[in-house]
Amino acid sequence: MPNRTRLSHGPTIRLGFVPLSDCAPIAVAQEEGIFKRHGLRVQLSRELGWASVRDKVFYGDLDASQAIAGISFALGLGLTGLKCEVAVPLILNLHGNAITLSRELPPEMLGKGEGLRSFLTHSWKKDRPFTVAATHRCSSHHILLHQWMKKHGIDPATEAEIIFLPPPLMSRQLKAGHIDGYCVGDPWNSESIIDGTGWCPVTSADLSYGHPEKVLLVSGNFLRERHNDTLALVAALLEACQLCQDPDFRPELINILSKKDYTGVSPEILKNSLGPVFDSGAGLTDASSFHIFHGESVNRPTVDKASWVLAGLRDTGTFPESSCGSISRIYREDLFNAASQLVPSMAV
Repeated sequence: MPNRTRLSHGPTIRLGFVPLSDCAPIAVAQEEGIFKRHGLRVQLSRELGWASVRDKVFYGDLDASQAIAGISFALGLGLTGLKCEVAVPLILNLHGNAITLSRELPPEMLGKGEGLRSFLTHSWKKDRPFTVAATHRCSSHHILLHQWMKKHGIDPATEAEIIFLPPPLMSRQLKAGHIDGYCVGDPWNSESIIDGTGWCPVTSADLSYGHPEKVLLVSGNFLRERHNDTLALVAALLEACQLCQDPDFRPELINILSKKDYTGVSPEILKNSLGPVFDSGAGLTDASSFHIFHGESVNRPTVDKASWVLAGLRDTGTFPESSCGSISRIYREDLFNAASQLVPSMAV
């Protein structure tokens, strides 16, 4: 790789992330010196969950962050009370999530969900509704839970209760019996599977193949004041996405993510979805599509990707049907195109 290092004379970039397997591009860009090669000084901020990311971007405590896609619309269109200018110049990954259920809901009875209605009708013994957790009201996890339950004849509004928890708390709440299942990004599905308390009927690739997952969310102020550094940040993360997708790099990626600065989860758990085979707790499946970090049009912030998120969140009732605004004002293909020219393997 050619030496493209340039000294950064600008302030440190405050970049947020949540400890999940799909924070991989951010972790790799930091640990492999990719930020530095693009002339950037980056200070990472490990956040517990997406509410923290939203608030810190709004109040200016973060310049940019890994984020669930829905936060960009919540902030950019002011749909949940807070409004500020933001941009999404990069999709960090597709998929990466799964639905995990308690072992009290037996795989042999539920299958991929086709037995859910019968189980809840005839075998449910608890004095509370079927309770599942998502990571945030504006998340793909919320969308996917709704899709899964509706597909199998369950009305999420009247026949189940969806609560919201930060990702790292999911597995312990399942183990304690406070919830019956959840939809979250890995490694928090694999943690429950490996310790024997949970199993996975479907992954997000099964439910909605090709759906956008995490994005790079950039504050409008940072974009205006440090346009060139924004492009360098996108270029560095795009380069890291390419590396994360390389199967030969996966062992090193797992070692990086296992560090306490990132997920702090054992390599065994991380490998369950980042390796070639995914143990769902109900059988082994091909894991090649569990995480997609790079590929043809994967990282491009297109209107189609934005529309999937908006339509899904309208379907959950999170955003009003009348919500509107310029998607292309938030999802910035122009910034992606400019940043791509700074990545040797993509420059034309």
